[in-house]
Order: sequence, then C-alpha cells, then structure tokens
Amino acid sequence: MTTEKKEHLNNVLQTHRMAHIQELLSKYESRRTEVKEKIEQQYKGKIYTPFNSGSYAKYTAINSKFDLDLVIPFKRDSFSTLEEMFNDLYDFLYEEYNTVASLRKQKVSVGIEFFEDENNDVINIDLVPGRELNLESYIEDNKLNLYINSTYGILESKSYIQTNIQAQIDTIKGLNNERSIIRLLKIWKITNKEKYKSFLFELITIKAFYQNDISGNLWEKLKSVMEYIRDNVANESFTLKDPGNSNNDVISTLDMWERQLLSSKMKSIIERIESYDENIKLYFPINKDFEEEEKDNNDSSYGIKDPKIVPSTPPNNQRFG
Repeated sequence: MTTEKKEHLNNVLQTHRMAHIQELLSKYESRRTEVKEKIEQQYKGKIYTPFNSGSYAKYTAINSKFDLDLVIPFKRDSFSTLEEMFNDLYDFLYEEYNTVASLRKQKVSVGIEFFEDENNDVINIDLVPGRELNLESYIEDNKLNLYINSTYGILESKSYIQTNIQAQIDTIKGLNNERSIIRLLKIWKITNKEKYKSFLFELITIKAFYQNDISGNLWEKLKSVMEYIRDNVANESFTLKDPGNSNNDVISTLDMWERQLLSSKMKSIIERIESYDENIKLYFPINKDFEEEEKDNNDSSYGIKDPKIVPSTPPNNQRFG
C-alpha cells in the first residue's frame, strides 16, 4: 500500500508530542524548579530572575530526545570576569549535586545529569550563565555575554559571545507552521544521528518561510523547506543571522564542506521519497513507543500550554541574514 506522506508526517508529529510523557516531564520540571531555587538563594542580589530556554521554551521539543534549559542572568558587578562567573556556578552546583548527579562543563553551559531513579528515568538540566553587558542594562535590552569554555570553544578567537536568548525564544515561539517543520527536521536529525545544531534548523526554517511562499499540506511544506536548504545552504553568500545578535552568523559554525554535505542530504531525501513514498518512514519515523496510545487518543495538543501564543507573523528578514 502506498504511504500517504502528509498523513504519515501528521502521525509522526502526534507520536512525538510532549503530551505523551507528562509524568517524566513533571520530574524534569520539578528538578529544574529545585535547581532554580537553590541558585536564587545562593546568588541573591547578584542575578536577575532565571528563565526557561531551549527547545521546550520555544515549543519545538520532541519526546524522543530533550532536556530542560535554564538561563541565569548575572548582574554586571556580580563577578569580575565571565570565566569566574562560569566556574563559580559550576563549583556551587557540584557541591550541591555531585552525590546524586554527574556534572560537566559544556560550551556555554553547565550540564547536570541526575542518576537513574527507581523508574530508570534520567533527568538532564542545562544551566546557561550570562552576564549583562553594562550595569542594569539587562532590564532594558535582555542582552547577555556568555562565557565560552575553552575546552569546547565554538569560537576559537573569543572567550565570550554576546546574545539575547529571550529574543531567540520570542522569535520562534509563536510561529506555528514553522514549528511543525522544525520538529520534523529535529526528528530526522535525531533518528539519523546527525550532528547539526537544532538552532540552525530553527533559523533556516524561519528564513525559508519568510523568503518563499510555503503552503500546502505538511509534506509540501516540509519539502519546500528542504528544497530551500538544498538550494541555498552551500552558497557562499548565504547567511543565517542570530536574532539574539545580528553579528553572529549561525551558518558560519559549519565549514563549506559540511554545508555542501547538508545540501546533498536534502537533495537525496527529497529524491528518494518522491521516487518511493515508503522511504519517508526511513527519514521521519513514527515514535513506536506511543503509536498505539495515539490511536486511542483524540487529544491533539502538543503538551505545552501558554496563553501568550500569538498567530504566526513573518520576522524581519534583517535578523536572519
């Protein structure tokens, strides 16, 4: 029987909804709240209110692989250097959690992986410390300098990166059509063990929707975005500006050969699916853990409730290159 591509992709999204893992998600949220409260107590007077970030905050998380992120905005006079800020947070968290979790210094964050509980669940929380650019400037502009851990440095010539994480979240959060495509590309990335950053797919999807008339059913929209990636990502003039800092070109995190390879992969996926519909299952598989549950469930909600969701509106293209 021929696979109906649009119906299959709808089923893929449904089986990857966060709503399927509410019990596990509650454990994550409880741990994140606990960590947040400890940090607020430890750094009282030195920080602004920590806030949620990452794919969960953007509503692009999928249940097959996710963690929760928390940004800690430090005041300008809290530490003399960004490195001191980063290491102090790590040392504090290590003292608090080393007996119940493993901790690691990452590129711009501190990762906590709590040991398996009685249900064999492992909870991962990422803490991103940032310091405001000037004293009390964060109140007005939400801009932060993040320390780049040299062991994992993504910008070898710099020890910090300026960004606006709240702007990154707000840019993606309300774009309903784009978010569905972003989730599908993340499912492909995780299923096929691709190393590309999810943030890259978020921005390139938004740019594709802005620059092209992308419409039709779910497969037609996904195909259009993959065609956009195929046709543009390897062009030397192509840019992908970070909405948190227009000086950061996200596409520059890939070497040209990596960009060419991504273009080739998109070309191959499109051709293989178009030649034989069943191939769509190889690249965009259903999460079989929740296939039967989904058949019995009439609730199509994603699993994250936010009354402030707004209709999709195209962003200013200046922010994405």
